Amino acid sequence: MDISQKFKVMEASSVRKLSIYADEARRGGKTVYHLNIGQPDLDTPEPYFQKIKNFNEPSTEYMPSLGIPTLTNSIQSYYAKLGIHYNTEQIAVTCGGTEALLFTFLAIANEGDEILLPEPFYSNYTTFFTISGAICIPVTTWAENGFHFTEQDLVSKITKRAKAILISTPGNPTGAVLSMDEIKMVARIAKEHDLYIIADEVYREFVFDGREITSFGFLPEIEDRLIIIDSVSKRFNACGARIGALLTKNKDLFSVITKLCQGRLSCSTIEQHGAVGLYAADEGYVINARDQYQKRRDIVYELLKQVPGVVCRKPEGAFYMIAKLPIDDVDDFLTWLLTSFEIDGETVMAAPAEGFYKTIGLGKNELRIAYVLEEEPLIKAMRILTEGLKEYMELNNIRLV
Repeated sequence: MDISQKFKVMEASSVRKLSIYADEARRGGKTVYHLNIGQPDLDTPEPYFQKIKNFNEPSTEYMPSLGIPTLTNSIQSYYAKLGIHYNTEQIAVTCGGTEALLFTFLAIANEGDEILLPEPFYSNYTTFFTISGAICIPVTTWAENGFHFTEQDLVSKITKRAKAILISTPGNPTGAVLSMDEIKMVARIAKEHDLYIIADEVYREFVFDGREITSFGFLPEIEDRLIIIDSVSKRFNACGARIGALLTKNKDLFSVITKLCQGRLSCSTIEQHGAVGLYAADEGYVINARDQYQKRRDIVYELLKQVPGVVCRKPEGAFYMIAKLPIDDVDDFLTWLLTSFEIDGETVMAAPAEGFYKTIGLGKNELRIAYVLEEEPLIKAMRILTEGLKEYMELNNIRLV
Protein backbone atom coordinates (compact mmCIF):
# COMPACT_ATOMS: atom_id res chain seq x y z
CA MET A 1 0.00 0.00 0.00
CA ASP A 2 1.18 3.52 -0.79
CA ILE A 3 0.98 6.69 1.29
CA SER A 4 0.44 10.36 0.51
CA GLN A 5 3.08 11.52 -1.95
CA LYS A 6 3.03 15.16 -0.85
CA PHE A 7 3.82 14.21 2.73
CA LYS A 8 6.30 11.51 1.77
CA VAL A 9 8.55 14.12 0.16
CA MET A 10 8.08 16.74 2.87
CA GLU A 11 11.35 17.63 4.61
CA ALA A 12 11.93 16.67 8.25
CA SER A 13 12.39 19.41 10.83
CA SER A 14 15.72 21.20 10.39
CA VAL A 15 15.66 22.05 14.08
CA ARG A 16 15.70 18.39 15.12
CA LYS A 17 17.50 16.70 12.21
CA LEU A 18 20.77 16.27 14.15
CA SER A 19 19.09 14.80 17.22
CA ILE A 20 20.39 11.30 16.49
CA TYR A 21 23.97 12.55 16.83
CA ALA A 22 23.16 14.48 19.99
CA ASP A 23 21.63 11.34 21.50
CA GLU A 24 24.76 9.35 20.63
CA ALA A 25 26.97 12.05 22.16
CA ARG A 26 25.03 11.93 25.41
CA ARG A 27 25.19 8.13 25.50
CA GLY A 28 28.95 8.51 25.11
CA GLY A 29 29.06 10.64 28.24
CA LYS A 30 29.21 14.09 26.66
CA THR A 31 27.23 17.11 27.82
CA VAL A 32 25.35 18.65 24.88
CA TYR A 33 24.36 22.31 25.02
CA HIS A 34 21.21 22.84 22.95
CA LEU A 35 21.08 26.00 20.87
CA ASN A 36 18.93 24.35 18.20
CA ILE A 37 15.38 24.76 19.49
CA GLY A 38 13.36 27.74 20.75
CA GLN A 39 12.58 26.28 24.17
CA PRO A 40 13.66 28.86 26.77
CA ASP A 41 14.85 27.88 30.22
CA LEU A 42 12.81 30.51 32.11
CA ASP A 43 10.18 29.46 34.62
CA THR A 44 6.56 29.59 33.50
CA PRO A 45 4.58 32.14 35.59
CA GLU A 46 3.16 30.64 38.79
CA PRO A 47 -0.47 31.73 38.11
CA TYR A 48 -0.57 29.17 35.29
CA PHE A 49 0.06 26.30 37.69
CA GLN A 50 -2.22 27.78 40.31
CA LYS A 51 -5.14 27.91 37.88
CA ILE A 52 -4.61 24.27 36.97
CA LYS A 53 -4.32 23.21 40.61
CA ASN A 54 -7.56 25.04 41.38
CA PHE A 55 -9.45 23.34 38.55
CA ASN A 56 -11.88 21.11 40.42
CA GLU A 57 -14.84 20.44 38.14
CA PRO A 58 -16.66 17.10 38.47
CA SER A 59 -15.86 16.27 34.84
CA THR A 60 -13.68 17.59 32.04
CA GLU A 61 -16.16 18.54 29.35
CA TYR A 62 -15.91 19.96 25.85
CA MET A 63 -15.52 23.70 25.96
CA PRO A 64 -16.78 26.21 23.37
CA SER A 65 -14.98 25.67 20.07
CA LEU A 66 -13.71 29.27 19.96
CA GLY A 67 -12.43 29.16 23.54
CA ILE A 68 -13.71 29.57 27.08
CA PRO A 69 -15.07 33.08 27.76
CA THR A 70 -12.60 33.82 30.56
CA LEU A 71 -9.70 33.19 28.16
CA THR A 72 -11.08 35.16 25.21
CA ASN A 73 -11.79 38.01 27.65
CA SER A 74 -8.21 37.80 28.90
CA ILE A 75 -6.84 37.93 25.35
CA GLN A 76 -9.09 40.88 24.53
CA SER A 77 -7.85 42.75 27.63
CA TYR A 78 -4.22 42.02 26.78
CA TYR A 79 -4.63 43.54 23.32
CA ALA A 80 -6.59 46.51 24.64
CA LYS A 81 -3.62 47.41 26.87
CA LEU A 82 -1.48 47.51 23.74
CA GLY A 83 -3.98 49.82 22.04
CA ILE A 84 -5.31 47.08 19.74
CA HIS A 85 -9.06 46.57 20.04
CA TYR A 86 -10.90 43.35 19.20
CA ASN A 87 -14.26 42.05 20.34
CA THR A 88 -14.29 38.58 21.88
CA GLU A 89 -16.36 37.51 18.84
CA GLN A 90 -13.28 38.24 16.71
CA ILE A 91 -10.94 35.99 18.74
CA ALA A 92 -10.50 32.24 18.32
CA VAL A 93 -8.51 30.21 20.82
CA THR A 94 -6.44 27.58 19.01
CA CYS A 95 -4.25 24.60 19.84
CA GLY A 96 -1.07 26.64 19.75
CA GLY A 97 -0.06 29.29 17.26
CA THR A 98 0.59 26.48 14.78
CA GLU A 99 -3.10 25.59 14.55
CA ALA A 100 -3.95 29.26 14.11
CA LEU A 101 -1.56 29.37 11.16
CA LEU A 102 -2.86 26.14 9.67
CA PHE A 103 -6.48 27.26 9.95
CA THR A 104 -5.55 30.58 8.34
CA PHE A 105 -3.93 28.84 5.35
CA LEU A 106 -6.93 26.53 4.96
CA ALA A 107 -9.40 29.41 5.25
CA ILE A 108 -7.88 31.82 2.74
CA ALA A 109 -6.11 29.68 0.14
CA ASN A 110 -7.33 27.53 -2.70
CA GLU A 111 -4.98 24.94 -4.20
CA GLY A 112 -2.23 26.82 -6.02
CA ASP A 113 -2.82 30.22 -4.41
CA GLU A 114 0.41 31.95 -3.48
CA ILE A 115 1.50 33.26 -0.09
CA LEU A 116 4.53 35.54 0.00
CA LEU A 117 6.89 35.52 2.97
CA PRO A 118 10.44 36.61 3.68
CA GLU A 119 12.98 33.81 3.79
CA PRO A 120 14.57 32.40 5.88
CA PHE A 121 11.34 31.59 7.74
CA TYR A 122 10.01 29.35 10.52
CA SER A 123 10.43 25.90 9.03
CA ASN A 124 7.04 24.57 10.21
CA TYR A 125 5.37 26.96 7.76
CA THR A 126 6.34 24.38 5.14
CA THR A 127 3.97 21.88 6.76
CA PHE A 128 1.05 24.31 6.46
CA PHE A 129 1.82 24.92 2.79
CA THR A 130 1.85 21.17 2.17
CA ILE A 131 -1.44 20.55 3.95
CA SER A 132 -3.30 23.52 2.45
CA GLY A 133 -2.02 23.26 -1.11
CA ALA A 134 -0.98 26.93 -1.07
CA ILE A 135 2.30 27.80 -2.80
CA CYS A 136 5.18 29.35 -0.87
CA ILE A 137 6.70 32.37 -2.63
CA PRO A 138 9.92 33.30 -0.82
CA VAL A 139 11.18 36.86 -0.63
CA THR A 140 14.87 36.34 -0.01
CA THR A 141 16.62 38.37 2.67
CA TRP A 142 20.30 38.35 3.57
CA ALA A 143 22.54 38.24 6.64
CA GLU A 144 24.47 41.27 5.41
CA ASN A 145 21.48 43.62 5.90
CA GLY A 146 20.01 41.99 8.98
CA PHE A 147 17.37 40.05 7.00
CA HIS A 148 15.25 43.06 6.09
CA PHE A 149 13.54 43.41 2.71
CA THR A 150 12.65 46.33 0.47
CA GLU A 151 9.39 47.31 -1.20
CA GLN A 152 10.78 46.18 -4.55
CA ASP A 153 11.80 42.81 -3.08
CA LEU A 154 8.19 42.21 -2.10
CA VAL A 155 6.37 43.70 -5.08
CA SER A 156 8.53 41.84 -7.58
CA LYS A 157 7.16 38.50 -6.27
CA ILE A 158 3.45 39.36 -6.57
CA THR A 159 1.55 37.54 -9.32
CA LYS A 160 -2.14 37.08 -10.18
CA ARG A 161 -2.18 34.01 -7.90
CA ALA A 162 -0.95 35.96 -4.85
CA LYS A 163 -3.35 35.71 -1.92
CA ALA A 164 -1.48 36.85 1.19
CA ILE A 165 1.71 38.18 2.72
CA LEU A 166 2.96 36.32 5.79
CA ILE A 167 5.21 38.28 8.13
CA SER A 168 6.84 37.10 11.35
CA THR A 169 7.99 40.04 13.47
CA PRO A 170 10.01 39.78 15.62
CA GLY A 171 11.25 37.05 13.37
CA ASN A 172 12.06 33.42 13.84
CA PRO A 173 14.72 32.42 12.77
CA THR A 174 16.40 35.77 12.12
CA GLY A 175 15.58 38.04 15.05
CA ALA A 176 14.66 40.81 12.59
CA VAL A 177 12.03 43.31 13.77
CA LEU A 178 10.02 45.35 11.28
CA SER A 179 9.87 49.06 12.02
CA MET A 180 6.49 50.81 11.85
CA ASP A 181 7.59 52.29 8.52
CA GLU A 182 8.24 48.79 7.17
CA ILE A 183 4.89 47.57 8.55
CA LYS A 184 3.12 50.47 6.84
CA MET A 185 4.94 49.63 3.61
CA VAL A 186 3.68 46.02 3.75
CA ALA A 187 0.19 47.27 4.59
CA ARG A 188 0.17 49.62 1.60
CA ILE A 189 1.30 46.86 -0.76
CA ALA A 190 -1.36 44.49 0.60
CA LYS A 191 -4.09 47.09 0.01
CA GLU A 192 -2.86 47.94 -3.49
CA HIS A 193 -2.83 44.27 -4.52
CA ASP A 194 -5.83 43.15 -2.43
CA LEU A 195 -3.91 40.66 -0.30
CA TYR A 196 -4.42 39.31 3.19
CA ILE A 197 -1.76 40.04 5.80
CA ILE A 198 -0.92 37.16 8.14
CA ALA A 199 0.94 38.69 11.08
CA ASP A 200 2.77 36.10 13.17
CA GLU A 201 3.55 38.18 16.27
CA VAL A 202 4.16 35.55 18.94
CA TYR A 203 7.44 37.27 19.96
CA ARG A 204 5.87 40.73 20.02
CA GLU A 205 7.30 42.00 23.33
CA PHE A 206 10.81 40.69 22.79
CA VAL A 207 12.32 43.75 21.12
CA PHE A 208 15.73 45.03 22.21
CA ASP A 209 17.75 48.20 22.68
CA GLY A 210 14.77 50.32 23.71
CA ARG A 211 12.71 49.61 20.59
CA GLU A 212 8.99 50.24 20.78
CA ILE A 213 6.66 47.30 20.24
CA THR A 214 5.36 47.24 16.67
CA SER A 215 2.28 45.46 15.34
CA PHE A 216 0.12 45.32 12.24
CA GLY A 217 -2.75 45.66 14.70
CA PHE A 218 -1.90 49.34 15.11
CA LEU A 219 -3.16 50.07 11.58
CA PRO A 220 -6.98 50.33 11.38
CA GLU A 221 -6.89 50.74 7.59
CA ILE A 222 -5.99 47.05 7.11
CA GLU A 223 -8.36 45.50 9.65
CA ASP A 224 -10.46 43.92 6.89
CA ARG A 225 -7.47 41.92 5.58
CA LEU A 226 -5.43 41.33 8.76
CA ILE A 227 -5.09 38.00 10.58
CA ILE A 228 -3.03 38.15 13.78
CA ILE A 229 -1.44 34.93 15.02
CA ASP A 230 -0.53 34.71 18.69
CA SER A 231 0.48 32.20 21.35
CA VAL A 232 1.33 31.85 25.04
CA SER A 233 4.30 29.62 24.18
CA LYS A 234 7.04 32.22 23.90
CA ARG A 235 5.65 35.22 25.75
CA PHE A 236 5.10 33.21 28.94
CA ASN A 237 7.46 30.30 28.26
CA ALA A 238 4.52 27.89 28.14
CA CYS A 239 5.38 25.96 24.97
CA GLY A 240 3.79 22.77 26.29
CA ALA A 241 0.45 24.42 27.07
CA ARG A 242 -0.39 24.51 23.34
CA ILE A 243 -2.68 27.51 23.55
CA GLY A 244 -2.69 30.06 20.74
CA ALA A 245 -5.03 32.62 19.29
CA LEU A 246 -6.24 33.91 15.94
CA LEU A 247 -7.70 37.40 15.69
CA THR A 248 -9.43 38.94 12.68
CA LYS A 249 -12.16 41.49 12.03
CA ASN A 250 -12.99 39.99 8.64
CA LYS A 251 -16.42 38.44 9.23
CA ASP A 252 -16.39 36.10 6.24
CA LEU A 253 -12.97 34.79 7.18
CA PHE A 254 -13.88 34.39 10.83
CA SER A 255 -16.95 32.37 9.90
CA VAL A 256 -14.66 29.85 8.15
CA ILE A 257 -12.27 29.83 11.10
CA THR A 258 -15.28 29.09 13.33
CA LYS A 259 -16.17 26.05 11.23
CA LEU A 260 -12.60 24.76 11.41
CA CYS A 261 -12.56 25.21 15.19
CA GLN A 262 -15.87 23.36 15.43
CA GLY A 263 -14.41 20.56 13.33
CA ARG A 264 -11.67 19.91 15.87
CA LEU A 265 -14.26 20.37 18.70
CA SER A 266 -12.27 22.35 21.28
CA CYS A 267 -8.88 23.05 22.82
CA SER A 268 -7.80 21.46 26.10
CA THR A 269 -10.17 22.52 28.88
CA ILE A 270 -7.54 22.50 31.63
CA GLU A 271 -4.87 24.24 29.55
CA GLN A 272 -7.28 27.04 28.67
CA HIS A 273 -7.85 27.66 32.38
CA GLY A 274 -4.10 27.65 32.87
CA ALA A 275 -3.69 30.20 30.08
CA VAL A 276 -6.07 32.56 31.88
CA GLY A 277 -3.50 32.55 34.68
CA LEU A 278 -0.74 33.40 32.21
CA TYR A 279 -2.54 36.51 31.00
CA ALA A 280 -3.04 37.50 34.67
CA ALA A 281 0.68 37.16 35.43
CA ASP A 282 2.70 40.16 36.59
CA GLU A 283 3.57 42.38 33.62
CA GLY A 284 7.13 42.44 34.90
CA TYR A 285 7.53 38.80 33.86
CA VAL A 286 7.65 39.60 30.14
CA ILE A 287 9.87 42.65 30.70
CA ASN A 288 12.33 40.56 32.70
CA ALA A 289 12.31 37.86 30.00
CA ARG A 290 13.00 40.45 27.31
CA ASP A 291 15.93 41.88 29.28
CA GLN A 292 17.41 38.43 29.81
CA TYR A 293 17.18 37.63 26.12
CA GLN A 294 18.87 40.91 25.26
CA LYS A 295 21.80 40.04 27.54
CA ARG A 296 22.04 36.63 25.93
CA ARG A 297 21.84 38.17 22.48
CA ASP A 298 24.81 40.36 23.36
CA ILE A 299 26.86 37.36 24.54
CA VAL A 300 26.25 35.43 21.32
CA TYR A 301 26.81 38.40 19.05
CA GLU A 302 30.00 39.62 20.74
CA LEU A 303 31.59 36.16 20.63
CA LEU A 304 30.57 35.48 17.03
CA LYS A 305 31.84 38.76 15.65
CA GLN A 306 35.30 37.97 17.00
CA VAL A 307 35.58 35.00 14.63
CA PRO A 308 37.09 36.01 11.26
CA GLY A 309 34.81 35.37 8.32
CA VAL A 310 31.55 35.17 10.29
CA VAL A 311 28.79 37.46 8.97
CA CYS A 312 25.96 38.46 11.29
CA ARG A 313 24.05 41.57 12.26
CA LYS A 314 22.89 42.11 15.82
CA PRO A 315 19.33 40.71 16.11
CA GLU A 316 16.67 43.26 17.01
CA GLY A 317 14.31 40.89 18.81
CA ALA A 318 12.98 37.37 19.55
CA PHE A 319 15.75 35.03 20.77
CA TYR A 320 17.30 33.79 17.55
CA MET A 321 20.24 34.65 15.35
CA ILE A 322 21.33 33.41 11.94
CA ALA A 323 25.03 33.68 11.20
CA LYS A 324 26.85 33.04 7.94
CA LEU A 325 30.01 31.00 8.49
CA PRO A 326 33.17 30.91 6.32
CA ILE A 327 32.53 27.27 5.36
CA ASP A 328 30.48 25.59 2.63
CA ASP A 329 28.59 22.94 4.60
CA VAL A 330 27.22 23.92 8.00
CA ASP A 331 25.30 20.65 8.24
CA ASP A 332 28.57 18.73 8.10
CA PHE A 333 30.19 21.12 10.61
CA LEU A 334 27.37 20.74 13.15
CA THR A 335 27.43 16.96 12.75
CA TRP A 336 31.20 17.02 13.32
CA LEU A 337 30.73 19.07 16.50
CA LEU A 338 28.44 16.38 17.92
CA THR A 339 30.46 13.36 16.77
CA SER A 340 34.10 14.45 16.84
CA PHE A 341 34.62 17.60 18.91
CA GLU A 342 34.43 18.44 22.58
CA ILE A 343 35.93 20.69 25.20
CA ASP A 344 36.15 19.11 28.66
CA GLY A 345 33.57 16.50 27.67
CA GLU A 346 31.08 19.06 26.37
CA THR A 347 29.80 19.89 22.91
CA VAL A 348 27.01 21.91 21.31
CA MET A 349 24.03 21.49 18.98
CA ALA A 350 22.69 24.24 16.72
CA ALA A 351 20.33 24.19 13.73
CA PRO A 352 21.47 24.23 10.08
CA ALA A 353 19.85 27.26 8.46
CA GLU A 354 19.25 25.56 5.11
CA GLY A 355 15.97 24.16 6.41
CA PHE A 356 14.64 27.68 6.96
CA TYR A 357 14.92 28.55 3.25
CA LYS A 358 12.62 27.66 0.37
CA THR A 359 15.10 28.65 -2.34
CA ILE A 360 17.34 25.68 -3.14
CA GLY A 361 20.99 26.25 -2.30
CA LEU A 362 20.53 29.03 0.21
CA GLY A 363 21.49 28.67 3.87
CA LYS A 364 24.05 25.91 3.38
CA ASN A 365 26.72 28.08 5.00
CA GLU A 366 24.50 29.46 7.77
CA LEU A 367 23.31 28.27 11.16
CA ARG A 368 20.57 29.38 13.52
CA ILE A 369 21.32 29.86 17.19
CA ALA A 370 18.51 29.99 19.75
CA TYR A 371 19.98 31.77 22.76
CA VAL A 372 17.74 30.09 25.29
CA LEU A 373 20.35 29.11 27.90
CA GLU A 374 21.39 30.99 31.02
CA GLU A 375 24.48 33.16 30.67
CA GLU A 376 27.11 30.75 32.03
CA PRO A 377 26.16 27.71 29.92
CA LEU A 378 25.57 30.00 26.95
CA ILE A 379 29.12 31.33 27.19
CA LYS A 380 30.41 27.74 27.38
CA ALA A 381 28.31 26.71 24.40
CA MET A 382 29.52 29.63 22.31
CA ARG A 383 33.13 28.95 23.26
CA ILE A 384 32.72 25.36 22.05
CA LEU A 385 31.07 26.56 18.85
CA THR A 386 33.67 29.19 18.00
CA GLU A 387 36.68 27.05 18.93
CA GLY A 388 35.16 24.14 17.06
CA LEU A 389 34.72 26.31 13.97
CA LYS A 390 38.39 27.28 14.02
CA GLU A 391 39.52 23.65 14.35
CA TYR A 392 37.07 22.47 11.66
CA MET A 393 38.46 25.06 9.26
CA GLU A 394 42.02 23.95 9.97
CA LEU A 395 41.17 20.28 9.50
CA ASN A 396 39.47 21.01 6.18
CA ASN A 397 42.18 23.43 5.04
CA ILE A 398 39.69 26.29 4.77
CA ARG A 399 41.47 29.64 4.42
CA LEU A 400 39.88 33.09 4.40
CA VAL A 401 40.48 35.05 1.22
